[in-house]
Amino acid sequence: MAQALMVDSKIRLSFETGMNDKGEPVYKSKTIGNVKKTASADQIHETAQALASLCNDPLVTVVRNDSFDIVG
Repeated sequence: MAQALMVDSKIRLSFETGMNDKGEPVYKSKTIGNVKKTASADQIHETAQALASLCNDPLVTVVRNDSFDIVG
């Protein structure tokens, strides 16, 4: 039977940096690697909020990206 082994975890924070000429929001994102594989959603949310407090632009989304190796 195949197994999925987590090899990497990252979070991507997206910030609204302003508006374009059409009045649509412009976003900029920052990816942070080496996230602890056992980190819970609450821990990631708290960390994202703490990092966002250091930025001038408002935080819009937080996305966790996990990478797995499938072996079997």
